[in-house]
Amino acid sequence: MAVNRIVTNVATEELEKAKAFYCDLLDMTVAMDHGWIITLIGTGQASPQISFATEGGSGTPVPDLSIEVDDLPSILARLTDAGYAPSYGPVKEPWGVHRFYVRDPFGRL
Repeated sequence: MAVNRIVTNVATEELEKAKAFYCDLLDMTVAMDHGWIITLIGTGQASPQISFATEGGSGTPVPDLSIEVDDLPSILARLTDAGYAPSYGPVKEPWGVHRFYVRDPFGRL
């Protein structure tokens, strides 16, 4: 089991302002754009990424972080065993992502 990446998600209705600031002024590029969420990437050594979203997809709220793991069922079992029940999912989304939402010890989604 491994965490492959963690991306900060910012809830906003103004995706174009995010593109203008982060792409035009900070030279990041659009890696993904689904219309309701965009992920921007940089070229630095740490492969910086940040997402901006009007919603979390499928009518869900925008999560604070997106954490990609290599073994979702194992992580889900580990979290559930520790008392962290999913607040959404697990579900295979129409855009191909298999995911669930859980709140961390600080209440962050």
